[in-house]
Amino acid sequence: MSRPIQIGIEAYRDKVLACWLGKNIGGTLGAPYECHKTTQSLTFYDPLPDQSAPNDDLDLQLAWLKCLEDRGIHITCGDLADYWVKCLSSYPWNEYGFCRRNLERGLRPPISGCFENYYIDEMGSPIRSEIWACVAPGDPQLAAALAWHDAVLDHTGGEGVYGEMFWAALESAAFVLDDPKTLIQIGLGMIPIWCRISRVVRDAVWCHENDVPWADARERILTAFGHHNPCHAPQNHGFTILGWLYGTSFGDQLCKAVNCGYDTDCTGATLGSVLGILGGTAGIPAKWRDPIGEDIVLHKFTGDCGAPANVAELTARTEAVARLMLPERSDAAEFADVTAAPDDLSVLYRNEAALAALAQDPLSTIERVGDGSGQLVLHYNGEPVLRPGIAKTIAVTAVADGQPCFPDTIELSAPDGWTVAALGETRGAWGFTLKADAVADRNTLAVTATCPRGTVNADFVLLGPGEARGYPCNVNVPRCPTCGARKEACVCE
Repeated sequence: MSRPIQIGIEAYRDKVLACWLGKNIGGTLGAPYECHKTTQSLTFYDPLPDQSAPNDDLDLQLAWLKCLEDRGIHITCGDLADYWVKCLSSYPWNEYGFCRRNLERGLRPPISGCFENYYIDEMGSPIRSEIWACVAPGDPQLAAALAWHDAVLDHTGGEGVYGEMFWAALESAAFVLDDPKTLIQIGLGMIPIWCRISRVVRDAVWCHENDVPWADARERILTAFGHHNPCHAPQNHGFTILGWLYGTSFGDQLCKAVNCGYDTDCTGATLGSVLGILGGTAGIPAKWRDPIGEDIVLHKFTGDCGAPANVAELTARTEAVARLMLPERSDAAEFADVTAAPDDLSVLYRNEAALAALAQDPLSTIERVGDGSGQLVLHYNGEPVLRPGIAKTIAVTAVADGQPCFPDTIELSAPDGWTVAALGETRGAWGFTLKADAVADRNTLAVTATCPRGTVNADFVLLGPGEARGYPCNVNVPRCPTCGARKEACVCE
């Protein structure tokens, strides 16, 4: 049976190529002005580049592409965490550094994305949305659900999660629709209406519809949503929308976004991707494309992720994953000869998969088990810390083929000297109370579940108070004084 949304393969390839080109163009335009809080007056690159600027906005997605190629299309946040360790350990900035610090301590996502992490409301995950849109074209809710698994590595519970889901859905829909306001509505439908990302985007749209001048709209956004940190996500999402709606051409739209200041490489890169998907390569003027070329220039902190040499190779590899993703995981979109959207656009507004992703427990760790189709989830019911003499209740749930399942038994093994009291099963969650007079800094809890299809195991970490002393807010992890990388993963020769 044919699916309601048809993705023309030739148009798809062209849009994906333009997406990656636009990503590099916008990032290169904005890079020299990153963290400048004043308005700019750019009309073109300044300075004029001779290649694409290296940018984490793209590089982190190259690691996710490799993960998809190696682990398959049913990846979880735990799979992405493994590739963060493999490929991205040197990144020290803000949420990146604290994600890696938590992974090093044994905490895995989603709890890794929020514990002792001040930076959960930043731009580090919204800038990683394009890979999910490009491997799930025409299925916005699938793209948003995939983006959730990415964002909770380093933004759990924060605006960064909502921002990545918003852009992933919007960009996925842009493969079949071209009206900005409709695309924005689709993206907003994947995230809570009360979050600041939703509110700032809606206000930027309101400003445009009510003829508020661009400069006044920028000030309005800063007054209502501004933050001292230039990489704070809400203000930058507002700036990206302003550039898109107020600009009159590809270059003018990028410049208007970047001219708002703050996290300029990210606002430019995200908008460049959106415009690339919408207009394809024909929509990118040669004067913007020629100076940077098509080579991918990696940041020095990006490790070996099998990166493609250029955007053409990146496009081909992205397509290969999408050809696996749509038949297996989408009930909405399929590749065809010609792109066609249904008369009834309701299918593009569906959001049950996105809402299901958001409903997952943020204070947990999710691990794939068995053949990879199952998961064991440890619910910390608060911070991932056991304090001496204080009882703590945790829970374990199991998932098979994406649905909650009910193992015959779940057993938990704790360190010597700990008391483990099984509380039994309640609504699919197996509860345990833990207590210990002495608690080491890092402790392993071994979970064994006996299911109809066999026995599965996973190890989880619970910290002691010596490893959970807090961290000053708005302060980064230690960096190498020479190369600037995370101190534990220095890239100095």
